Amino acid sequence: MSRNWARLPERGSPLALWLIRSIALYLGRPAARLLLYPITLYFLIAAGDARRSSRRYLRRALGREPGWPQLFRHIHWFSATILDRVYFLTGRLDHFQIEIFGGQAILDQLHSGRGCILLGSHLGSFEALRAVGASLPDFPIKILMNVEHNRALTRLFEALNPELARAIIPIGRPETLLAVQESVSRGCLIGALGDRVAQDDKTVRCQFFGRETAFPIGPILLAALMECPVVLCFGLYRGGNRYDVHFEKLAEKIALEPRRRQEQLGVWVQRYADRLEHYVRLAPYNWFNFYDYWSEDAP
Repeated sequence: MSRNWARLPERGSPLALWLIRSIALYLGRPAARLLLYPITLYFLIAAGDARRSSRRYLRRALGREPGWPQLFRHIHWFSATILDRVYFLTGRLDHFQIEIFGGQAILDQLHSGRGCILLGSHLGSFEALRAVGASLPDFPIKILMNVEHNRALTRLFEALNPELARAIIPIGRPETLLAVQESVSRGCLIGALGDRVAQDDKTVRCQFFGRETAFPIGPILLAALMECPVVLCFGLYRGGNRYDVHFEKLAEKIALEPRRRQEQLGVWVQRYADRLEHYVRLAPYNWFNFYDYWSEDAP
């Protein structure tokens, strides 16, 4: 898995993002969605690296050579989920039809009073989980986030929902592990994404879509250190105003033997990669890693 995503430039000026926010909130979702078509066309033409990465990925996911309609749909669905974040973060959930699968897994976890790692990916919309949280009386969640990348977008979403800023645990700081430990001890769900490798991440090699690639061990190692369960979560966009939110227990507890630690981490991360591939195949246009994911351009 390539680390190049962290070096990609931000796309969209703060002014453009605030314009989309204003249109979304004051003119409504139908008007805002009309803007997605010229925006998608612009990126399809101008963002050559993203277009090539989309083509390579869709070739694997669809099992055939994608044409311009498939590339357009892939980018358009990404734009649609970005727009819908505005509504999820401001609690305007009446726009959406959301179906929950495996909901008992998260209900059992909440009723246990124990914290857990809520492990997702850049598949669909992690913010769709907020629709689930809004329907529950107590949904304590903290989000591990790389706040250095896409700062303009991060500031926009923090302005939309100031509570979001207080729920974020920045990744890579000296106090990160302590903050996670305190949150888990209070029964919080620790949201993390496990499908991108940052610059200093430790990794293991996994099979993913028929090709070996590196996955970060951080979320699984964190669950082992915290001695807490891991619950998978994927908010799949289904077009229009429909989302499917899936929960699945990956592990009740991850125990690592000192002499077999790397081997056992590899087994658990491969299980995550296998389940991620399963859900990617369920919703192939929801995969939002528009960079050289399999390091195919590397020498």
